[in-house]
Amino acid sequence: MPNTHFSHVKISGVTCVIPEDFIRIDDELEFFNNDVKLLERNKKILGLGVRHVADERTTNADLCEAAARDLLAALDVDKDSIDALIVVSTSHDYHYPASACVLQGRLDLSEACTCFDISGLACSAYVHGLWMGHSLISSGAAKKCLVLAGDITSRHSDRRNRNSNMLFGDAGTATLLEYTEEEHPAYFVTGTRGKCWDKLIAPAGGYSLPMMPDIAGLEITDATGNVWRLCDDIMKGLDVFKFTTDVGPKGIQQVLDFSGKSKDNVDYFAFHQANKQIIRTVAMYAGLPKNKYSTETFSLYGNCGSAAVTVDICRQLSEKPAKQVCMATFGVGLSWGFCLVDMEGTYVAPIRTYQTPDENMTRQQKIDYWISYFKKGNNA
Repeated sequence: MPNTHFSHVKISGVTCVIPEDFIRIDDELEFFNNDVKLLERNKKILGLGVRHVADERTTNADLCEAAARDLLAALDVDKDSIDALIVVSTSHDYHYPASACVLQGRLDLSEACTCFDISGLACSAYVHGLWMGHSLISSGAAKKCLVLAGDITSRHSDRRNRNSNMLFGDAGTATLLEYTEEEHPAYFVTGTRGKCWDKLIAPAGGYSLPMMPDIAGLEITDATGNVWRLCDDIMKGLDVFKFTTDVGPKGIQQVLDFSGKSKDNVDYFAFHQANKQIIRTVAMYAGLPKNKYSTETFSLYGNCGSAAVTVDICRQLSEKPAKQVCMATFGVGLSWGFCLVDMEGTYVAPIRTYQTPDENMTRQQKIDYWISYFKKGNNA
């Protein structure tokens, strides 16, 4: 696990928006074969409750843009002062261009702003985005860096798949990093176990297995009645659980050792909100006091992928600020990211509900637009 220490970067603010539509697990009894006991057992073990989901007119860029506008307005930031824009997601609006390029234009940032995405890490990606932002600022390449982390994970699987879909919610977040002359120590531990790349994967949709007509409508029903598509997130659950409960406690201890601090020095542990069982197990093995972390964010919002740890921070710290915050994330790759950061004086906004503008196009309108585009010969 490589360790990195930064001294003069502060986290100025964090904002989060979620879609207004939501699903209650209690309304999905049919997906549990109308077995009330099975539903209640999953609620108790995993912490299933409510998850907010984007409608078909809302994209990940929409949510991240809304969070960014909230943050820039709250901190009264000059848009031309943003030197770098990093978008962290597995739910990009397009294969290309980069979501960061799209959002640079929508936010009217300077053309001198460096823009790029961090893709394919999912749940560990936010800490990697912070690490990259800290690196850019510490190297002198940037003074201010905007990190947008968001996902529409509700679209990563079929609604009829209780192994997957019931876990995931949607959110968009924004974090502003700035250079400061003051001492703001930040410690990062990141790593990758690439030999386990296939333990959490979306097999189709890339250029290894493109979404052609032969698989676009393909649905596979497993022995327990779950419906799968080849573009869905497919997770080897036991392997991922073992990985998380192995890496999680070790990563927390390593970042504490690296910083020279103890658990008592940390005000809050912000976990990736995978599910209640994983959070509890990692926290137990790490020996964390129960009053310094939360499992309830998952029950209220679901697993929001790249945005999950930020959702937890906004829910927990908007009204109860914390100075020393340890973030613990684990995700696709398989990958992990842990950090201990100084958030004293950081503006943390409460979670806000996003309402889809009337002018946003439906799926069919988007399809019709591109059909018309080609028929008119605009691609010539």
